[in-house]
Amino acid sequence: LLKINNNPIVYTDYRKLLDNKDIDIVIVATPDHWHCLQMIDTVAAGKDVFVEKPVSNSIYEAQLMVNAANRYNKIVQVAQWQRSQQHFKDAIAFVHSGKLGKISSTKAWMYRAGTKPLPSVPNESVPAGVDYNMWLGPTAKRPFNKNRFHYEFRWFWDYAGGLMTDWGVHLIDMVLLGMKATVPKSVTALGGKYVFPTDARETPDVMTAVYDYGDFQMTWEHNLATGIGLYGMQHGIAFIGEKGTLLLNRGGWEVRADKEKDVPKMEAVAWQAQSDKGLDKHTVNFIEAVKTKNKSLLNCPIEEGARVAINSHMGNIAYRTGEKINWDEAKNKFANADADKLVKPDYQNGWKLPKV
Repeated sequence: LLKINNNPIVYTDYRKLLDNKDIDIVIVATPDHWHCLQMIDTVAAGKDVFVEKPVSNSIYEAQLMVNAANRYNKIVQVAQWQRSQQHFKDAIAFVHSGKLGKISSTKAWMYRAGTKPLPSVPNESVPAGVDYNMWLGPTAKRPFNKNRFHYEFRWFWDYAGGLMTDWGVHLIDMVLLGMKATVPKSVTALGGKYVFPTDARETPDVMTAVYDYGDFQMTWEHNLATGIGLYGMQHGIAFIGEKGTLLLNRGGWEVRADKEKDVPKMEAVAWQAQSDKGLDKHTVNFIEAVKTKNKSLLNCPIEEGARVAINSHMGNIAYRTGEKINWDEAKNKFANADADKLVKPDYQNGWKLPKV
């Protein structure tokens, strides 16, 4: 971008940017707690949007964002770029082929070695050049603390959902796509701060969530202590069928055949390595949809991004309440009162949830 314009206009208030009629596309890559307001205000201003994942910091916000994109008829692509990468497409096509047989169980995981503890530090003065009130936006007013600022904001509930929404949306998205699933009937979750029990983070560093979709189960796992995850992979997705298991991650995919009396139930598929750049292709896909004004071209429209964000938020809500939570899709609410309190955020500091 600097090669195109080495003297860009800088805004401290995104609403002034939206007043600029020369701007057609806006990239929303702010902390998660800002995504909803900024995306909705952008489409209301007549501009198309490329929004970072997770689309929102709550279930309610995700639903509002879908409504807004449709109301204003704008192109909104979510940055879940694996949907544009060829080996992910090939793996999902294999799942859809039925060759694995009935799939009753799926797994998604991220085992993230190398993460350091986040020691508690005292509050301090707001750094020069930071409009901290604008950064906080609709969240609660708090003194400035560098632990809650960039990059670490993702470990605090006011602003994000921890590893579940940071990595979970990427990987759970592939499960939902492969299984053609929407929302679970129920979710249970366990976890805690077991790796760094006294550090400053609020979100769990170890967590397991189990989702019941009626005809199959999904398990999400994350752990900040080790990089040795399931099936020997640091991160990945597993589709466990009656004939074999498909394993998929950002490096490639393979199928391991199940056996009966040492006889394979299906033909295994050797490792199919990643061969292209998903984010580049995802960006091109977005631009083509904007140029042609054709939403159907999008590889990850707002509806898909919202769906996986909602699933991830449900896992976090199950963890935070300590309950098995049951979702009533017809009523668009949880049967559990404590869980339902976490569906809709409480906007503060003069900001209000949009009405769409």
